[in-house]
Amino acid sequence: MKPHAGQPVAVLGPAPESSRGAMIMIHGRNATPASILELVSLIGVPDIHYVAPAAADNTWYPYSFLTDIEKNEPGISSGYFVIDGLVNDLTARGVPRQRIFLLGFSQGACLASTWAARHAARWGGVFALSGGLIGPPGTTWPFPGSFEGTPVFLGCSDVDSHIPKERVEESADLFRRMGATVTMRLYASMGHTVNNDEIMFLRETLATGLRPSP
Repeated sequence: MKPHAGQPVAVLGPAPESSRGAMIMIHGRNATPASILELVSLIGVPDIHYVAPAAADNTWYPYSFLTDIEKNEPGISSGYFVIDGLVNDLTARGVPRQRIFLLGFSQGACLASTWAARHAARWGGVFALSGGLIGPPGTTWPFPGSFEGTPVFLGCSDVDSHIPKERVEESADLFRRMGATVTMRLYASMGHTVNNDEIMFLRETLATGLRPSP
C-alpha cells in the first residue's frame, strides 16, 4: 500500500533538461506543496527546477517521528517511494546527483533526511529544517555508504516542542560519520519555523554547488 502514490506534484522554474540543477522540497505535517514552495522566492537562486510532492491528506505519517516506525507505516515507506521516483525522474532527464538538492521542513525534514541517510552518495546538498532522523529513542541507523563531502544542514530551535535538540545532534553525528560536510545550528528560543540565517545558508550552498565546473 502506497498512500502517497499518485498525489499531485508541484513544480517551479525551468524544466530539468534546461536547469542548472534541481531541488526536491518536502512539506511538513498538515501543509501543502505550495507552502514549501514559498521558500523559493526567499532563497532567490534562479534557473533551478524546484519540485514539491504532496502527501495524502497533507501528512506523510500519522504520529511523531520518534514513534516506533511500524506505527507510522505505510506512510513513511510510501514517502520514500515518492522521493525515489522524483530522483529517478530527475536523473533520467539529465540532472546529475551532484546537482540534486533535497530539502524538508518539520515532518518533511525528518522524511527527507532519513531518505538521504538511506541513500548516501554525493548529492548537491541535504537541508533538514526543524527535523531529524526518523526512529524511536535508541535507534542506531546502521546505514551503509558515504556522502563523499555532501553539504548537510540541520537547523532547529533548541526548544522545539516537536523536535528534541538531542535528535538533531544525533542526526548531525550520523551524517558526519557517513562522510558529509555537516553544519548544525540550534537557535535559541526560536519557534517551529524557518529563519533568515537558514535561508542565507541555503542560498550560499546552492550558489556554490551550482557553479560551472572549471
